[in-house]
Amino acid sequence: MKVHVALNTPRFDESVRFYRTFLGLEPVKLKPGYAKFDVAEPGLNLTLNASSDTGPGALNHLGIQVQSTAAVREAAERLKAEGLATFEEENTDCCYALQDKVWVTDPNGYKWEVFVVKVADTQPQLTVASPTVDSSCCPTCCHD
Repeated sequence: MKVHVALNTPRFDESVRFYRTFLGLEPVKLKPGYAKFDVAEPGLNLTLNASSDTGPGALNHLGIQVQSTAAVREAAERLKAEGLATFEEENTDCCYALQDKVWVTDPNGYKWEVFVVKVADTQPQLTVASPTVDSSCCPTCCHD
């Protein structure tokens, strides 16, 4: 199994260069307006699609989860050595998990993190009860 992420990009050539550097791989397919990167570990099928749209859309960020802080550090050093601007965080509590990470931003504004989860749940006492559904606010077909 592998994750597939398709990104529209108005800056196609710059994006191909960025992802070659970020992933440390050549695209397995490169056509006019289309590039595909096939990452074995972690399993990722990343495609870039040329677009006239000028923004990154509603996407928040993307990430590659690795197994260790050492792997995060290796990624940070490789990215810096290739000239990419990085932002590193150590022992940051993000998404209720303790993580180390390094961030980069592609030419279109898409933010990527390479991260390791060191503590899976930093607030195990904090839970949310199952929400009750108020059928008066939604179509009845959603509550079967």
